[in-house]
Order: sequence, then structure tokens, then C-alpha cells
Amino acid sequence: MPLIVNKNGNISLINKSGNVGIGTGNPDTKLTVKGTIHAEEVIIDLNVPAPDYVFKENYQLMSIKEVEKFINKKSHLPGIPSANEFEKNGVKQAEMDMNLLEKIEKLEKENLLLKLLSDRLSEIEKLVISEKNK
Repeated sequence: MPLIVNKNGNISLINKSGNVGIGTGNPDTKLTVKGTIHAEEVIIDLNVPAPDYVFKENYQLMSIKEVEKFINKKSHLPGIPSANEFEKNGVKQAEMDMNLLEKIEKLEKENLLLKLLSDRLSEIEKLVISEKNK
């Protein structure tokens, strides 16, 4: 396995597949780092769609009962891997970012629905009060 030492003495290993390892002699992806990575910025190319579809009119949110049933049965949020899956497979950052963004967008859509229901409730309360005062 070729060993590359740069002018600062940092060592990288490149295996037959062209995978680079830093802190490991057995890189299993194009870049495998065993240790902490420090970067000013990371740009991740998306391999999954951004979840703007949540705001489409025909997109159906899970009901509160469906979410509750899912959580009680599986002990994690729908669309988010379980702790066991994280431990087994690690975290695919782009996919996880989109899953979390989807959750945020669903919460915003639910907040808008709650506001609509609150406004309707206020109107009903006004009607009830006006009927009582007749």
C-alpha cells in the first residue's frame, strides 16, 4: 500500500482500490479517517431530494395517532433511523440532514394547521358568546 508523507510529516495510506486512509491502514471508502476532522466548511452533494414536497397541497402528514403508534412500537421517529441502525451503519450526513429538514418542514406545516384550527376555534367561541348574550 503506497504511503505518502507530506512536507509536514502527515501520513496518508492509499490502497489498491484508490481509497485513502488517514489514521487507518484499511480505508473502506474513498476517504476513511479514524479520528476527528477539523474543517472550516463542508459541502455535501445531495443524493436525496430536498423535502419541499411537504408543502405541496396533496402531501398528507401522518396523523398524531399514527405517529404515536409508530413511536410506541419502534421507539424512534418515523423516517429517522433507530439507534441500532446508527450504531450498525453510522450516519449518512446528506440523508440525515434531509430527514431532519423534512421533520422541521412537517412541524412548520403542522404549526400552520394549528394556527388555522386556533383561528377557527376563536370564531366558534365568538359565536357561542354572542348566542349566550342573546
